[in-house]
Amino acid sequence: MVKNPSISVITQEEKEEDSGSIEFQVFHFTSKIRRLTSHLELHKRDFLSQRGLRRILGKRQQLLTYLSKKNKVRYKKLMDQLDIREPKTR
Repeated sequence: MVKNPSISVITQEEKEEDSGSIEFQVFHFTSKIRRLTSHLELHKRDFLSQRGLRRILGKRQQLLTYLSKKNKVRYKKLMDQLDIREPKTR
């Protein structure tokens, strides 16, 4: 069996960037969201991708809500860095 060297490289890089931090997770979700929205502009009837996009949006929103309650400064800094709009309040 041959090992895939790219897998071990990815895990080492993620460990260096602290992949468990909220900022990293939100950044990762944001990059997925941007990739999926560009995909959906071309493929409007791809309903499974639409569902996946909604799930990722919900997860990102939960993390941002948690961060806004815990630390407003980090929340504002992250929102400015990623150019994300403020959520609508009900």
